[in-house]
Amino acid sequence: MAVNLAPPDPAALHPVAGVRLGVAMAGIKKAERRDLLVMRLAPGAAVAGVFTRNRFCAAPVLICRKNLRNKVRALVVNTGNANAGTGEDGMKRALQVCSRLARLVGCKPGEVLPFSTGVIMEPLPVERIVAGLPQALQADSDWLGAAEAIMTTDTVPKAFSRKTRMSSGEATVTGIAKGAGMIRPDMATMLGFVATDAAVSRKSLQDMLGRAADQSFNCITVDGDTSTNDAFILIATGAGPAVSRKKDLQKLEEAITAVSQQLAQAIIRDGEGATKFVAVRVERGRDAAECRRVAYAIAHSPLVKTAFFASDPNLGRILAAIGYAGVALDTAKIDLHIDDVLVAKGGGRNPGYKEEQAVAAMKKPEFTVRAVLNRGKAAATVWTCDFSFDYVKINAEYRT
Repeated sequence: MAVNLAPPDPAALHPVAGVRLGVAMAGIKKAERRDLLVMRLAPGAAVAGVFTRNRFCAAPVLICRKNLRNKVRALVVNTGNANAGTGEDGMKRALQVCSRLARLVGCKPGEVLPFSTGVIMEPLPVERIVAGLPQALQADSDWLGAAEAIMTTDTVPKAFSRKTRMSSGEATVTGIAKGAGMIRPDMATMLGFVATDAAVSRKSLQDMLGRAADQSFNCITVDGDTSTNDAFILIATGAGPAVSRKKDLQKLEEAITAVSQQLAQAIIRDGEGATKFVAVRVERGRDAAECRRVAYAIAHSPLVKTAFFASDPNLGRILAAIGYAGVALDTAKIDLHIDDVLVAKGGGRNPGYKEEQAVAAMKKPEFTVRAVLNRGKAAATVWTCDFSFDYVKINAEYRT
C-alpha cells in the first residue's frame, strides 16, 4: 500500500499545449489493461533526456540516446516487457516499433523515441505493440490515463502539474512517472516524462534536466538496484510563452524541479511493499558528495530498512552504515537524530536518550533520520522506504 499517496486528481493535471496523448490495450503481458502510450509532439519541440548508467542498458535506451540528436516528433512507451538483455534481436524489434509509428504519424524513424519497462530478457512482442499503435493514435487521452498506461508494479499512477508565471505569459509543467522497485540513483530505476509548453532551447533544456534529475530522481532509493531501462525525459513544446529572460529560465526550472521531486517522492511512497517514507538527511559535511555517500549508505542498507519496518531503533545498524560509507570521518564528532530525538551524541549513545522516544518516531508512516558529521557546512537529503514482508513477496512472484 502506498505511503500517504493518493491517486492524482484529474482536474489538477493541466494539459500541455503541443503534446497529444494516446493509450491502448495491446495485451503485451496481460489482457484488458492499458499498456501502451504514444506521445505526439508539436513540430519544433525541444527534447532532452538522461538515462540509466547500467552498462547492461536496454535496447530502447540505446536507440533513444542516438535519436535525441534529431528533432523528436513522437514517443512510444510500453509496459509489460523491458526489452533488455535481448541482444541484437531486441534492437531490431525496437526499431520495428519506431518505423511503424513513424509511418503512422508521418515522420522519420529517427524522430521517434522508444521506451520499455517490465520483465528483462523476454523478447519484445513487437506484433502486439504495432497492432496497438492505431488504437493509441485514435485515442484522446489525458495525463492520468498516460500515467496509468506506464505502470508495472506501481499501485498508484504518478502525475503532477503546476503553472508558473513568466514575463511573456503563464507556462504549464506536467509530468508522469512509473517506478516502485529496482530503484537506485544514477538513474533511479524508473521512467519519467515531464513536459512544458514554454519555448526553450535544447541546450537550456538539457542543462535544466540534469540539475532537476540531481535534485529529484537521483535522490531516491528503494532497494539499491539500478535498472536497465531508466529514462527521464524533458519536453518543451514551444506552444506557450517564450523564455526570454534569465529570471524566466530560473522560474521554469523551479517548476520543473518541483514536479520532478513530487514524482520522485511518489515512487518512494509507492515503493514495493513500503509502509514507511523515510528522509535521510546528512548535515555539516565537507561537501555535498560526501553527505550523499553517507546518506545512501544508510538508505541502501537492508538491515537498516528492515529495522525501519519493525519500528526498531537499532542504532548500531545506522552507525555501521555511516562507518562503511567510504568517508574518512571522525566518528567521535557524529550526532544522530531520529526526527527530533537525539539518539547518539559524539559517536555514542546519548546519555539522555530513551528508546521509547525513537520507537514512537519510527512508528509514524513518515520520519527523518538525520546524521550530523560536524566537519563542514554541506548537506544532502535522500528519500527511501522500509523493507517489508511484501517486498520479498512481490519480487519473488514478479514473473508469475
